[in-house]
Amino acid sequence: MAQNSDIKYLTPIAVDTKKKKYCRFKKSGIKYIDYKDASFLLKFVNEQGKLLPRRLTGTSTKYQKKVAQAVKRARHIALMPYVGDLLK
Repeated sequence: MAQNSDIKYLTPIAVDTKKKKYCRFKKSGIKYIDYKDASFLLKFVNEQGKLLPRRLTGTSTKYQKKVAQAVKRARHIALMPYVGDLLK
């Protein structure tokens, strides 16, 4: 008979250690996202300048739309580039 120490697994056992994502705007109570704060908005774009999706940032739908609008406004008045090589 096999003992507990003799059992070998082909794949590692999945351990759920992910942190739950949260909306930083709801948690902090932020109502307005300022498009003039380019350093804050850079947290929501990747190295090429594309917006990061909600599933990666954890932002709620309401605030994701506001972030997108703020990034577009910042790009329009040249506070942020439309396309960039290694923004961060």
